[in-house]
Amino acid sequence: MTDKPGQALDPRLRLNLRQLEVFVAIARAGSTHAAAQRVARSQSAASASLAELESALDTPLFERVGRRLVLNESGRALLPGAIALLDQAAELQDLFTAARRLPLRVAASLTIGEYLLPEYIASWQKDHPSSPVKATIGNTARVIESVVDMQVDIGFIEGPQTHPDLMVRRWLEDELVIVAAPAHALAGRSATNRQLADATWILREPASGTRQAADAWLLEHLGALEVQYELGSTEAIKRLAAAGAGIACVSRHAVAHELTQGTLVEVRTRLPRARRRLAIAVRRGRRLGRSPRDFLRHCMG
Repeated sequence: MTDKPGQALDPRLRLNLRQLEVFVAIARAGSTHAAAQRVARSQSAASASLAELESALDTPLFERVGRRLVLNESGRALLPGAIALLDQAAELQDLFTAARRLPLRVAASLTIGEYLLPEYIASWQKDHPSSPVKATIGNTARVIESVVDMQVDIGFIEGPQTHPDLMVRRWLEDELVIVAAPAHALAGRSATNRQLADATWILREPASGTRQAADAWLLEHLGALEVQYELGSTEAIKRLAAAGAGIACVSRHAVAHELTQGTLVEVRTRLPRARRRLAIAVRRGRRLGRSPRDFLRHCMG
């Protein structure tokens, strides 16, 4: 049987998956040496593969900045399609092998990653034992960067931050609360706005979604605050507040256990309630593989 006109492979097609695999690894690692370790090849083989790809496309894909290779405009244009093709190839391979799938890669803000996501991962793993999850936790700005750069498949974020290359879906509801040690002067009473403004505060670092939401809520009603401590860990904030060092503004999800146990108490205020929506972010234009799509439905359901 002969091929119909137009069905033959284009003879100009000179790309292959190995070249794209090396290209994506370099984009993520920033050097051919680090990329070669990721794809189990020698550095010279990785460099040759990149050179072949650039020759096939007749354009350079990286700029050298110091010792790092940074994507140029052409490289940034190629990256989404390259990752999509590799994901599709992995899906095809899964159809014919009993081997474990590549890990599903997610990133989450600290509040979500420490207090909400573990339950979703555990329930997912029970039903999908051959689909492991690799989760990284950081502030919202770092999560957004990971999704945009396609270092992860799905991001879980809080706060108002976004990016033009993201598609953001509303997820769970959260509320900010002000907490203090039981022996704190503002515990067990209705604090006035003046008392809150004069208090010593313990807050997250400025790049976090919780901090941005707290600033939007508190500064509007209280003005400038005396922020004595800025910490990158919610657990550290809770411990410092429980020790009586000041009052803290955190997610209700993060202090649910402490409020039940009585190691922290909620400070009653005259402020309006500070509700917010947590969200799920994916890279705009990226075709997710089967496992990320199924995990997304699992979390949204």
